[in-house]
Amino acid sequence: MDSLKLDFIRPGKPTGNGHIDNGRLRDERLNVTQFLFIDDARDKMETWCIDYDAHRPHSSLGNLTPSEFAGMRQGNRTSEVASL
Repeated sequence: MDSLKLDFIRPGKPTGNGHIDNGRLRDERLNVTQFLFIDDARDKMETWCIDYDAHRPHSSLGNLTPSEFAGMRQGNRTSEVASL
């Protein structure tokens, strides 16, 4: 059986886990979901992350999804390199 270990970010360092919005994750998934076992938690968290990154537009990204924004930035970098 897998064991679960809590790992907290350093106090005063909210960007320590910046790949997801911790507040939204807590409000939308952690506070409202009962996880039956560790694999259940992993599956539900992965589903939430995919939805959050690939399907939800973010106003801070010009109403693009994080995936669209990252793809657009990658495309800009490729164009910059090609023009050199």
